[in-house]
Amino acid sequence: MTSSPTSQPPLQSPASQSSPQHLWQTCAARRERLRRSVRARGLDALLVSRAPNRYYLSGFELHDPQPNESAGCLVIAADGRDKLATDARYQDAAARLWPVEDICIYGADAPATIAALLRGSGCRIGIEAKGVSLDFARALGRAGRGIWLEAADGLVENLRRIKDSDEIAALERSFALNHQLMRWVEGELHPGRSEVDLAWAIERFFRENGAQELAFASIVAVGPNAALPHAIPGASRIAENCPVLIDVGCRMDDYCSDQTRTFWVGDRPTPEFSRTLALVREAQEAALHALRPGLPLAEAYRLARDVFEKAGVAAAFTHGLGHGVGLETHEAPSLSPRAQGILEAGMTVTVEPGLYYPQWGGVRWEYTVLIEENGARIL
Repeated sequence: MTSSPTSQPPLQSPASQSSPQHLWQTCAARRERLRRSVRARGLDALLVSRAPNRYYLSGFELHDPQPNESAGCLVIAADGRDKLATDARYQDAAARLWPVEDICIYGADAPATIAALLRGSGCRIGIEAKGVSLDFARALGRAGRGIWLEAADGLVENLRRIKDSDEIAALERSFALNHQLMRWVEGELHPGRSEVDLAWAIERFFRENGAQELAFASIVAVGPNAALPHAIPGASRIAENCPVLIDVGCRMDDYCSDQTRTFWVGDRPTPEFSRTLALVREAQEAALHALRPGLPLAEAYRLARDVFEKAGVAAAFTHGLGHGVGLETHEAPSLSPRAQGILEAGMTVTVEPGLYYPQWGGVRWEYTVLIEENGARIL
């Protein structure tokens, strides 16, 4: 049996909300779309190593156990004879998702076992070069005599940019909980409360209300710490009349949310804060109003930056306008000045302009939108 669209797995992925048959058919259709790209590149197979790509194509293991470990990889073959390779820890989990005869269990010398699989697929093999270590790539090359390895990054990510109806539904559930969190957190901003305490309360809220996990480590930044776009919560405490930036997300049905709000605690916001918040919201609205299929990705960034340039504050806008959200909180496409390509229906992207001032803090305000045929809808 090969991993063709008609093959059926014996059991359901524990993380999936779909039926086993629906999950298998969804992943098989994705592999077939990828296979067309593999053939178009003149490759005999693609070795899929990145965890979210592996999961997107198979339903197997969304996360690797540690940054220096792998739960396994997929061999997507041009001839349709796909394989799932993993170690003995995952043998039962793999058998719940994948035909047993197409599962390869490797031991200590994983590169040699995987190289043998690749030789069975042909001689020209694409690898996700950004997803494997140099040491693994060298070992694979030594073991794989007779095969030619070449970088083929982005083939799966290109498919993942356009969300299907199941993905959109999962994202809607994830963002619904994030909006609920933001309404709740306004009542939790008490003077004297530390960043780390509030970050823990946020994680607890997400989990107690149905989230699988955090989408990323929560950002809670008080006062000048709000000038750090990726601030780490610490001992700083909320004061009367100070800014608090909160950037959080959860994972629901495997899909992430990502949302930032900047609050003023107290009844006397400074003129600097009020002006900065107004400019950030104006820049965001300028971009949101224009988002539609066909808009160049870099143009979305420029529309927001133009607002800041006219106000003379563009130097304080230190990052891109946004990024894709899905199985990862940062995925393609990017809304940045160097981004190539255009917006397409089915993309989900953040719109999060920000201005940062080390003297007192900063402001970021974030929506994530779904690009639809006639514009964009805030999730």
